[in-house]
Amino acid sequence: MQLVHAIFEPAGDGPHPTILALHGWGANAQDLLGLAPHLCDSRFLVICPQGPLEVPLGPRAVGYGWFPLTMGGPANVPAILSARDQLRAFLDSALQRYPIDRRKTIVLGFSQGGVLSYGLALGQPERFAAVAVLSSWLPEELMAVFSTKETNGLPPTLVQHGSADDLIQVERARESVETLRTLRAPVTYREYDMGHEISAQSLADLSAWLEEKVLSPIIVAA
Repeated sequence: MQLVHAIFEPAGDGPHPTILALHGWGANAQDLLGLAPHLCDSRFLVICPQGPLEVPLGPRAVGYGWFPLTMGGPANVPAILSARDQLRAFLDSALQRYPIDRRKTIVLGFSQGGVLSYGLALGQPERFAAVAVLSSWLPEELMAVFSTKETNGLPPTLVQHGSADDLIQVERARESVETLRTLRAPVTYREYDMGHEISAQSLADLSAWLEEKVLSPIIVAA
């Protein structure tokens, strides 16, 4: 597996419902792993890959990212798609290595990781039972590369955002939700009195949504 990653594995032999959790700019593979015990009584296997780009944070500190920042300019679509393809290959390897329930696999992304979550789900919606996008946005430049055929049948999608987010303005999340609705995606939008973060309330709502949309439905094998 080419990407460094951290993993939380629940009790039992599996296969387990699984979350592919994608961190934001400047974080690392450990950043979202702490969510695992708070989601649906620790029933999800959580895999947290680390972005391939090094992000200097100080004299002795380094974080990681998925694609270069454009500082308010148009999204770097080739770089986003390159990172998405690395994640596709990573997920293929993870499916062979870990006890993953392919029918109950979701992708979750925070901030820059949310852009990759959109990219994965829009390109191959059949691979995911659900999508959760936290404090992020769907770039219109990225949306333009997908055909209507590709985006047909998007899975249930949760979008959470803070009304006081000073890094990614809440209007960008609202616009992303409207774009998803034009695709007839089953989207749930939740807005919170918070900044660029995950709050106790948003985490509780995420857990309840995963229970409803991923764990509770009975999936009949074809």
